[in-house]
Amino acid sequence: MIRIKDLRVDYDDLCAVKDLSLEVGPGEVCGLIGPNGAGKTTTMRAMLGLLEPTYGEIEVCGVDVRERPRDVCRIMGFMPDFPPVYEDLMVWEFLDLFAASYGLSPGERRHAIADHLDMVGLTEKREAMVGELSRGMRQRMMLAKTLIPNPSVLLLDEPASGIDPQGRIQLKNVLKQLAERKKTVLISSHILTEMDEFCTSIVVMEGGQLVVAGRIEEVNRRVMGDSYLTVEVLGEVELFQWIVGSDDRADSIEPRGELTFEFRFRGDARAASELLTALVRQGVPIAGFARRRDNLEDLFLKVGSKELS
Repeated sequence: MIRIKDLRVDYDDLCAVKDLSLEVGPGEVCGLIGPNGAGKTTTMRAMLGLLEPTYGEIEVCGVDVRERPRDVCRIMGFMPDFPPVYEDLMVWEFLDLFAASYGLSPGERRHAIADHLDMVGLTEKREAMVGELSRGMRQRMMLAKTLIPNPSVLLLDEPASGIDPQGRIQLKNVLKQLAERKKTVLISSHILTEMDEFCTSIVVMEGGQLVVAGRIEEVNRRVMGDSYLTVEVLGEVELFQWIVGSDDRADSIEPRGELTFEFRFRGDARAASELLTALVRQGVPIAGFARRRDNLEDLFLKVGSKELS
């Protein structure tokens, strides 16, 4: 897991990160979001030991980054944005080069390369030249390289940049697998629609400071307040409108289609369940009933950030 306490990083007269404290546990895919200059990359570089913090503590899986940087490197994988590649190698040769540097035997390297190319959806590109790959394919190749030594913690800087829709699905599946294996993943990005797809928790930074952090659902409730319910009925529309309209926790109903309606609801999950039960018991045929999850762009703007790159 990742634990940061009271982290501060200064560049001459500029405070890039100020008193940052956060924790990311095993199985979490955490999005580190904020506008350019928010301190995201500085935070990652400090975690990797590439920057000396002004003060503060950083631990990765219980290992102090400042006291034991080599040990941290063995348990942490990092994929930078726009990583350098060797364009005159084939994909498998590129991965084999790094697998050898990680200390894997020839047999282990063959298995690791095959497994991770399959994981990121690049098996068919095994013998393609790296220089011929698209931006998105290079990103997936670098993710495979990062995963080969089986790190416990991963730092991914803009991992979805340039990836096509199929690659985005592949990345989402990979991150899901990593979470199931109890890996700790921290993703930095300013493209909030991507983060909404991938992450289970978020950390919002602005001006080098933490604005809000937590599980996405918890942060949504804390920041956005009341939720919206979307209900699709198969008939009895007037009865549906009367039941909902009689509930003091529901605001005015807005149509979202011929038989789909949405309304703000001041109640928790149990209260929403009670409303659904009342609708069904009184004979309203329900085809869909869901709490709308506000997207991260709405949340990001609500907490005060104005610039999205």
